[in-house]
Amino acid sequence: MLKIAGAAAGATVAGTALAAAPAAAAGGAFAHPGMLHTRADLHRMATQVKAGAQPYTAGFARLTANRHAQSTWTANPQATVYRGSGTPENYVTLYNDIHAAYQNALRWHVTGDTAHADTARDILNAWSARLTRLDGSADRFLASGLYGYQFANAAELVRGHDGFELARFQKMMLDVFHPLSEDFLAHHNGSYITNYWANWDLTNIASVLAIGILCDDRAKVDRAVEYFKHGAGMGSVKNAIPLVYADGLAEWAEAGRDQGHALLGVGLMGTICEMAWNQGIDLYGYDDSRFLKGAQYVAKWSLGADVPYTSYTRKKGAPGIWSGSETASAAAAVDPAMARPIWAMIANHYTERRGLAAPHLTKIAARFAPEGGGGDYGPNSGGYDQLGFGTLAFTRPRATAAEATASPTPTTSTSGASPSGSTSATPSASASPLGGKGDDLAATGSSDLPAWTAATGVAALAGGFLLLRRRDRARRDAGE
Repeated sequence: MLKIAGAAAGATVAGTALAAAPAAAAGGAFAHPGMLHTRADLHRMATQVKAGAQPYTAGFARLTANRHAQSTWTANPQATVYRGSGTPENYVTLYNDIHAAYQNALRWHVTGDTAHADTARDILNAWSARLTRLDGSADRFLASGLYGYQFANAAELVRGHDGFELARFQKMMLDVFHPLSEDFLAHHNGSYITNYWANWDLTNIASVLAIGILCDDRAKVDRAVEYFKHGAGMGSVKNAIPLVYADGLAEWAEAGRDQGHALLGVGLMGTICEMAWNQGIDLYGYDDSRFLKGAQYVAKWSLGADVPYTSYTRKKGAPGIWSGSETASAAAAVDPAMARPIWAMIANHYTERRGLAAPHLTKIAARFAPEGGGGDYGPNSGGYDQLGFGTLAFTRPRATAAEATASPTPTTSTSGASPSGSTSATPSASASPLGGKGDDLAATGSSDLPAWTAATGVAALAGGFLLLRRRDRARRDAGE
């Protein structure tokens, strides 16, 4: 696939003004914590693990066994992070530190061991004190998206912990990550709108949404939600899932490309839906639960069953530089053992929170439980595209009929991470938990031809690429 390399200067972002406090959210206060995990979620994890209940304890065991979840982790922040061919790539350092911060923060909320909170805080503070720029080829937009939403989720879990430099971290997210994510959604790196497959849009929708929540910025949240519903790029829900069949399944466009990228897209769309839900916005149910139908399709296909696929053609390239087209005429071959930690969150929403039938989601979630996280799915960056640990985090009891039909109504808070052991709406002065005492599949082909560690082996994903010269630059970047 064609990957258009933008000017390096485009990676430099402005933003020198720092407000004394986050802007007040219009249309109601934001829920904090309120991205992938709410106060109620954290309380449920802690109490169930303490009680020795399954499958929570099995999910927690995956967390404690991960090398990133250890309180001995030390950050290695960089001033500039590079991702993409032709640059001295160092983004491995960034995503490893992000997952260490997230996993330690989650472990703290479950156990109450403040050593893990301190480690998460120190990682986040180290990066916000140093990072000023994301650079590289077009892959820098993958960095802004993937690591933007993940960084924000890690910070949300320690936002009230003693010593966490929240304002400085928010400034880093607004200055370094958000401008690139917004630029991609607005301009798609100067390419034709269909040049980049859905996962490029989805990473950056997730980033804009997460940054908006972290910074109490309603305009950014609204921007992400509007793009999810009506965006022109391939990541908006009706472009990623272009066709609904009579049997209730809906075609995932990227299924005509390969399994790994389709799984990535489902995981990212689920992440967007979950974060929005926890702020009172139902994207899971949007357009007659279109995402449910697409996720069911990918689950059935990934398990090795036949699914229909209507031929799909997209235009590639950039105006005045190069243009071509690509047609996917059938769903790609699959490896039923290929695993990503994406299913527990989606299956539990539709079957337990909403009480809907989702047999393919239920089957695939059970097959790959308990889900791990970053580092458990191969040594390359594709194994870090999701934060994971869904068995621990998203297993939930079946909602009552009244709860299943209710609109999402988040508990709001304006300061601090809420204590995991409390469901009160009153924010705490500092965060305190219950406890007491794969190569990157987001990349489209240049720097990372992905190697997948599946449940029972490794599946290689192949992809070709063409070279492109941008009109105002002499350098070439390989891409898709």
